[in-house]
Amino acid sequence: MSLTRCANGHMFSTRKHGSVCPYCSMVVEPASKGDSSRAAKVQEDDKTMPYLGESEGIEPVTGWLVCIEGPQLGQDYRIIAEKNFIGRSEDMHIRMIGDNTISRRNHAVIVYDPKKRNFFLLPGDASGLAYHNNEAVYTPVELTGYDVVQLGRSKFLFIPLCGVHFEWDNEAGKEG
Repeated sequence: MSLTRCANGHMFSTRKHGSVCPYCSMVVEPASKGDSSRAAKVQEDDKTMPYLGESEGIEPVTGWLVCIEGPQLGQDYRIIAEKNFIGRSEDMHIRMIGDNTISRRNHAVIVYDPKKRNFFLLPGDASGLAYHNNEAVYTPVELTGYDVVQLGRSKFLFIPLCGVHFEWDNEAGKEG
């Protein structure tokens, strides 16, 4: 592989981009064999660093789904406030891998409403059905502690944390 570094610290393939850095359009002089000055020493502050987004802290857990039957037996899945989209894809809030009968995206949705302090299971927009205590879910259904949710060939026990007995105090910092 023919990687080189420009004076701004960007790494790029000279085979693909020639001697012009695709990030900053800086021309890099081709070096002869044995010329170690080609990779100029770049100051630590000049290196390209990844941007990981703003850190806003963690989303507090409001409950869990625990796999009680299926390939991920014993695995727990965190439920956070508001909408939690469920599927196998990396961009799902609750990612359930191992059971390919669960749709990749939006198999179902679990919602925690922090104002009313209750949980709901909603059908997703995928082709697979979600079941609540062995009944197919076509419209929103309220979840209570220890309900069984079935998605694909897997069954999950619903365990609430937040509700009438406990709530994270999110509003105290906002009203200050």
